Amino acid sequence: MVCYNNETVVFFYSISHKNISDTWGTKAKAVVGMGLLVSVFVIFTNILVMAAIFMNRRFHYPIYYLLGNLAAADLFAGTSYMYLMFHTGPWTAKLTTYQWFVRQGLIDTSLTASVFNLMAIALERHQTIFTMQLHSKMTNHRVVLLILGIWTVAIIMGLVPAMGWNCMCDIGNCSTMAPLYSRSYLVFWAAINLLTFTVMVAVYTRIFIYVRRKSQRMSQHTSQVKHKETVVNLMKTVVMILGCFVVCWTPGMVLLLLDGLCHSCDVLTYEKFFLVLAESNSLMNPIIYSYRDKDMRDTFKRILCLCCRSKQSEEHSGVRFNTLEQEARRARDAGAQQENGGRLVLQENKEMLESSDS
Repeated sequence: MVCYNNETVVFFYSISHKNISDTWGTKAKAVVGMGLLVSVFVIFTNILVMAAIFMNRRFHYPIYYLLGNLAAADLFAGTSYMYLMFHTGPWTAKLTTYQWFVRQGLIDTSLTASVFNLMAIALERHQTIFTMQLHSKMTNHRVVLLILGIWTVAIIMGLVPAMGWNCMCDIGNCSTMAPLYSRSYLVFWAAINLLTFTVMVAVYTRIFIYVRRKSQRMSQHTSQVKHKETVVNLMKTVVMILGCFVVCWTPGMVLLLLDGLCHSCDVLTYEKFFLVLAESNSLMNPIIYSYRDKDMRDTFKRILCLCCRSKQSEEHSGVRFNTLEQEARRARDAGAQQENGGRLVLQENKEMLESSDS
């Protein structure tokens, strides 16, 4: 077995027949520009979500902690995509194999964290909805352990290719979309994610059927009806999040699966556009929260207004400082004028006395 550990990234791209352009074309500029713009919004909006969950005590429950962790995964995804945009196109040829694995590993880690976080949310909703509770009785200690477990698995999945599951010692098995990745790894990774999507859809379908049957049997008592509406609304929010995730990521996963199984398929035509579509998913969740959850929307407004007020107070304090400084200067000028006026009066009196003596 011959290994090519000392070869450059350009070597593996040439083996996979994936061209690295020497110049920036219109399409590449458009994709990178769009990717950077989306990344900035992803980072800003998900920081806003995490701040809202931290500040509002109404969100201090397991489901919201998991949604906050999903926002953290989206924040990590936005940062990863921004790093990718600054290391793609003609810049790819300058990367070492280590830098290339870091670039791809960040994307893999963010996706894995999002997928397993959505699975954890699905299981949490399954546990609570079947008892018609609004929030899980899971302790904060267990939630923290669950979140740590999610990120541990995500980091391991991101490191697997760099740790050995690549094509550097199996040059004939190199992927087309990710030339240093083994086709077998892409098939494994895409199949695991698509299977997870299917399981989550099945779980939520079962929950919806149960909620519908349970709602028909509940009495029309006001408190029960209000509780039912709250549970269903939260459930709809979570399902919308899952739906957007599946719609945004499934095309990319199918493309990876084709890359791993079909050697003659043209997978490079839509690669970058599917990547931007996947990235945009990290922007959708805050929009869903704003649309579906009034408390979350009000908290967003309060945070933004707080930032605006602090900025305005700084401006007002600056104006006040200038005003005080001006007043002090005026007081000094007035004092100087009075002192000069006093000297003139004394001088005039002195002259009058001298003239009377003469």
